[in-house]
Amino acid sequence: MPDILLRINNIKKTYYGKHITIEALKDVSLDVYKGEILGLLGVNGAGKTTLSSIIATLHPPTSGDILMNGKSIYENVIAFRSLLGFCPQKPNFERTLSIEENLLFAGRYYLMPEDLIKKRIAELLDQFALAKYAKATPDILSGGYKQRLLIVRALIHKPQLVILDEPTVGLDPHIRRQLWDVILGLKNEGVTVLLTTHYLDEAEYLSSRVCILDKGIVQALDTPENLLRTHQNTSLEQVFINITKEQSEQKEPVV
Repeated sequence: MPDILLRINNIKKTYYGKHITIEALKDVSLDVYKGEILGLLGVNGAGKTTLSSIIATLHPPTSGDILMNGKSIYENVIAFRSLLGFCPQKPNFERTLSIEENLLFAGRYYLMPEDLIKKRIAELLDQFALAKYAKATPDILSGGYKQRLLIVRALIHKPQLVILDEPTVGLDPHIRRQLWDVILGLKNEGVTVLLTTHYLDEAEYLSSRVCILDKGIVQALDTPENLLRTHQNTSLEQVFINITKEQSEQKEPVV
């Protein structure tokens, strides 16, 4: 049995509008294992971005809890964030600072010593083939290299868990493949990765396990291989289509 990094217990998220109430997550429970890539899949509005945002402590749950090492992360959110790296879908660098300065700022955010920050910047820029751009501003980078820089920034403090929100959206196929190698490299280094993606081929190739969310409920959670075998399909895309189609065809109960 793999070691558990996070235990997500009965997470609910409800949004209250003036004329409508939306249950984005309905009693979601699952474990996240150390050193795995967990793919979060779902159509728009399924709840995957809401769940990843709650795990990233960007939004609070309506109810439920998240445990790390048996303790609620909400007992000390700052300590939990020091173990977490978050990579948003869209670049949000400070455009007036150089790439090196952006990373220096990130290291200071985590209260790292200056000498350690500079050492870590040099290591990561070299590892991700960004060293020659260190003195330039982020605007000079292509889309794929901006995504690399987002990952570098998320790794500056050596987090145990990295959340990647649609890291390859809108990129050319060969650039996507290069980033796949980067993401697999994180797993090989023992980093746990939570990956939200719309690309089913990406999830099938990268994920140790996949979690399919639909209407705020976990509909499937298993390895890609087991899902293919259980549903007797040759692609994760077809499994995903079948599961979400079954849910959409179920009639809503009369209240």
